This record gives sequence, C-alpha cells and structure tokens, in this order.
Amino acid sequence: MGYTLSRTVRMPYDDAVAATRDALARQGFGILTEIDLAATMKAKLGVDLPPQVILGACRPPLAYEAIQVDPSIAAVLPCNVVVRSLDATTTIVEAFDPDAMMGLADDGALDSVAADAKQRLTAALAALSDPSEET
Repeated sequence: MGYTLSRTVRMPYDDAVAATRDALARQGFGILTEIDLAATMKAKLGVDLPPQVILGACRPPLAYEAIQVDPSIAAVLPCNVVVRSLDATTTIVEAFDPDAMMGLADDGALDSVAADAKQRLTAALAALSDPSEET
C-alpha cells in the first residue's frame, strides 16, 4: 500500500511551492510549519539534496474533530506535504495519505475525518496545473 498522494507537475520548483501553497489554501489548509529539507541536510550532514520543502498543512476544523475523537492523533498532525524538485522544469508534490494514517486508529471513528482530509488534499493536488496547460 502506498502512503502518499502525489502529482508531478511541469513547473520549476519555486513556482510549484507557490502553487501548492495556493492550492492548499483554497482547500482550507493553512501552513503551520515549513522545513527546508535540503538546507537542513546540508547544514547538519553536509550532504546535497534536490531543493525540497516539507509544508505542515492544517485545516483546523478537521484537526479539532480528529483530536476530539482521539487526542493522541495530534502526534501525526499536521498533514505533511512535500514539494521536491526533480529537475529544472519538473517538480513532484506529495502529501501523506490520510488513509494510511487510519491504520493507527482502531475503531473507525476517524474514518470521516480522514475521508474529508483525503478529498481536500486530492483536490489541492489536482488543482496544480502546468503553465503549458493554461489557455
């Protein structure tokens, strides 16, 4: 079973980061955290990675609903969305699949929250368009 939802887009990394932020915002997600993974690995380990950022996306009503059902679910919040450069003109955007998170909950009480989050994350990824596709 895969654990991410992903979309590869033909746009430079910086444009893809901006488009991802916008698409997430249109689905009601705010960005709580941002980790520049490439810069962190360079600073801590001296290794080079392609440009990539981890965006900690949160839709407060969903987070609140999930925490009301199971306070421990906060340990896996916010929803991580990674934007990673593949080359100068291609970027991949991946989000942790909320269905994979449901393996952590036993009783199915979070199923509706996960379904809502997955629908919104899928819509955000689908909204990412190639500039060449726009007319």
